[in-house]
Formats: sequence, structure tokens, C-alpha cells
Amino acid sequence: MVDVDGVVVHAPDGRRWDADIESDLGIRPQDLQDRFFRAHFQDIVHGRADLFDRLAPALAEFAPHVAAQALVDYWFEKDGRLNLVLLDELARWRTAGYALHLATVQEHHRARHLWEKLALKDRFDAIHYAAELGCAKPDPAFWAAVQQRTGFAPSDLLLIDDSPRNVESAEVAGWAAVLWDGTEALSAVLGRAGLSLARS
Repeated sequence: MVDVDGVVVHAPDGRRWDADIESDLGIRPQDLQDRFFRAHFQDIVHGRADLFDRLAPALAEFAPHVAAQALVDYWFEKDGRLNLVLLDELARWRTAGYALHLATVQEHHRARHLWEKLALKDRFDAIHYAAELGCAKPDPAFWAAVQQRTGFAPSDLLLIDDSPRNVESAEVAGWAAVLWDGTEALSAVLGRAGLSLARS
């Protein structure tokens, strides 16, 4: 089970996706955070509200010159830089017989964008995301929902994630889990978890 943001999708230059949004779209990043993400995103990412149903009225209040679709297109493009080195490494593990799934905190629209437009569907066997499951990492309900969907026992699952909280929570749920910080090859990280490309 592989996380998306900070793992499969990364910022190699260390800059946030909204770093240039004020000069590009005329939106203050703090306004976007305070008046949209903090105010509405928990409902959206848990599947209780649609992204556009909350974003359009919010933008009308603090950035009426920007259409919701224009902002979403900008966001998804800027926050969609794939870690191709890692993806190529993961492909080797998939070829060796390991199933690869995404386990991620996403709302419906970005999940579809990642899966379809960025073609992660060609690299992974399935995607499990918060809005679809109605719960998010590190809630224990997230791990339980993924187990139920996949039919895997906890002992058969390993999480690759960049959040220590998520790693700890997955381990409490009986999964193996490794913290990803991008400084080592995947084989070294998974090797410490007892996995090898030469499956027994």
C-alpha cells in the first residue's frame, strides 16, 4: 500500500503547489487555506460534500475573478509531479509478484485525476482513498476499510508513507509499515521490513 502525496507525488524542489498562486491567479495562499481548505476540506475529503459545491461559493467570497474549474486545473497540475524514479522501482516489485495499491487521503475529483489522467491505473492494482471510504488516515477505520475491500489480512499488508503518524497507526492495526523520506532506494527501505525482490 503506497501513499500518494509526499511519496508517489512529490515536490523535488521543495516548493508547495500554491507557491506561485498569487502571481499566477491572484489568490492569496492564506485566503485559500483559511477560507476553503480549513473551512471545507474535511467534509470534502471524507466524501460528505463535493469539491465544486464548496469551492465555487468560497471563491466567490475571496477570489471572485477565478472560476472553480480554473483553480482545480491549476491545483491538480501543480500538485501532480510524479516521482518517476520511485514508480520505476515499484514497477520492479510488481513484476516480481507483489500487488501494488494506493492508500491515500483524497477527494473524488483528484483521485480520478490521479488514477485516470496521470495514469496511475497503469502502475497500480487499485486505489483506496478517503472520500470513497468515508474515513481517512490515520483513523483505524481507514485500515479496516482497506482490509475489507481487498480481502488481505493485516499481516499481508505493508504501507509506504511519509507520515510518522500514519506509519504508527498502520502498525497498531497489524500492518507492516515503513517511513518514506526519499533519501534511500526503495529496495533498502523495504529490505529493512524483511521484503526482497526474490520472493520465496
